Amino acid sequence: MALHGRPPPDPEPTGPFLAPAHDPPLSVRPRGTTAADPRVSVIIPVLNEARLIPQCIPTWQALAARGAEVLLVDGGSDDHTVDLLEQAGLAVIAAPRGRGRQLRLGAERARGEILLFLHADTRLPDGALELVRHALRDDRCWGRFDVRIDSSRRLLALVSFAINLRSRLSGIATGDQAMVMTRWAYGQAGGFAAQPLMEDIDLSARLKRLGPPVCLRPPVLTSPRRWLGHGIVSTILLMWALRFAYWLGVPAATLARFYR
Repeated sequence: MALHGRPPPDPEPTGPFLAPAHDPPLSVRPRGTTAADPRVSVIIPVLNEARLIPQCIPTWQALAARGAEVLLVDGGSDDHTVDLLEQAGLAVIAAPRGRGRQLRLGAERARGEILLFLHADTRLPDGALELVRHALRDDRCWGRFDVRIDSSRRLLALVSFAINLRSRLSGIATGDQAMVMTRWAYGQAGGFAAQPLMEDIDLSARLKRLGPPVCLRPPVLTSPRRWLGHGIVSTILLMWALRFAYWLGVPAATLARFYR
């Protein structure tokens, strides 16, 4: 069912994420999942991805066929992204542009007990839904996958290793690692901030207060397009510079101008 239409207003959030009205209050929800087969909502932000989408659609349809709720959140594409998704029978939600806003709205519309946030150019490993359901049990309420950049270049293999090692040591996950969490954890952490960059770092820091992340070893496979398009070394330096500036307190909206 297509949910696309005129984008909603674009206000900054004024409070923490609130679960849908039919859910029990967040304060009484468990940390991990308790159902034998909890539903997973896969939330995917998209923007002008018409070239990429034809190769992704079968994968997303397969997730839906295995019982996942798949929500594509469009940030105002002006190509054929939305047409392609709707023709494939996938649910599309219109959102204000900005990945943090798109992810936040997707979470608000999702109905699953587990929320999995997936970049459009990242593919999940086989059996990902079962891995996630098994991982988020009892007191384990959030986590992420290891990541592998889809390239035979040795330097990008080293980059993948460094990303995963840094994540293990710091307890911080990035969006490329397909962050996953229970609805309870998402609500307790306040959800994604409505910001265009570093939304993953920001939410990870708050989720850490609930406990360390589960680090799922089977890697997601992410596209090397940014690394190859902008230069591997240049991209590494840019990302480290942006993170350091964010740590110093530079607003995400300012940093986003340098990321484009």
